Amino acid sequence: MDRAPQKTSLAGNRAFRLAHRLSDGVNGVRLQLAKRWNFVPKTIAYQGYGSTEWVRVLGRVLLAKEPAPGSRAEHAARNGTQNVRGWRAFTSVPVQFTNVEVTIGDVVTTVKADRGGLIDTVVDIRLSPGWHTAVLRAEGTEPVEALIQVIAPDTTFGIVSDIDDTVMVTALPRPFLALWNTFVLSERARMATPGMAVLMDRLTVEHPEAPVIYLSTGPWNAAPTLARFLGRNMYPAGALLLTDWGLTQDRWFRSGQEHKHRNLERLAKEFPDMRWLLIGDNGQHDEQIYSGFAQEHADKVAAIAIRQLSVSEAVFAGGHSEDGDHSASAVPWIYSTDGAGMAKQLKSLDLL
Repeated sequence: MDRAPQKTSLAGNRAFRLAHRLSDGVNGVRLQLAKRWNFVPKTIAYQGYGSTEWVRVLGRVLLAKEPAPGSRAEHAARNGTQNVRGWRAFTSVPVQFTNVEVTIGDVVTTVKADRGGLIDTVVDIRLSPGWHTAVLRAEGTEPVEALIQVIAPDTTFGIVSDIDDTVMVTALPRPFLALWNTFVLSERARMATPGMAVLMDRLTVEHPEAPVIYLSTGPWNAAPTLARFLGRNMYPAGALLLTDWGLTQDRWFRSGQEHKHRNLERLAKEFPDMRWLLIGDNGQHDEQIYSGFAQEHADKVAAIAIRQLSVSEAVFAGGHSEDGDHSASAVPWIYSTDGAGMAKQLKSLDLL
């Protein structure tokens, strides 16, 4: 009676191994084409964070097309305006399993990028609270610098925020408009959610030592675009924790919910004395994810703030536009359509 499930499992494993080989084959073809088209290797560094005894370093190794001289993309890159179409962020090709040298002060560590070209590593090092710099360099690339925020041991308040339809209006619940916004629309046409930048700024003024973590299911390809958007709209600096599309070691497709849950659990372990303000929206799964985390770690959640989508957005998202019933919750929940409404309620909770 046990043979049928075993056969199913074996067949599933064979199919999964075949999918991995196919994925690697496709990436190999992309690498060959990228080299033929004179794409150049680049190391990209993302902002990291850590404590006075360790830091989390993030980056990626890619083959990317240099913009043609005199083109709009070249002008944008040279002048820092970056008013280019979103699809360009998805033309680069990850360089898999390459060695990357990470230098922080006098400490030098060599790590290996994963199958998506991603570097996500922890370096044991003693640093003072504040901002520091890590230098990343993969073979054949120029060294690049990443800011690292070292959080003081006595910091007890932090901010975790979603991005899509929380701090940036992306219309993700509406699939075709979401594709248009992501791949076609130029960067500067993207809109900030009303009042959210002011809210985040006020929170960091009230809690100057608080780390800001932007936790999103968005792809790492969009990280430079998102970082520029956040800076251009005066959001406080913070580490981006994004995900990668495609296969994992045990799944056909990456789970956005699992990505958020895993990183929240990681933050809880990394900073056991921290209480987090969790900011999201009711268009996808933030309420469910935050609720589950709060049930397990009520002592680590200061409050949960949910941006309400419009009725039409919520219908397309399969969610709802009304306040949820959290009367039995051990942590406070607030709902509002914009940052101003959230600010009023956070003030009543003495968080502003």
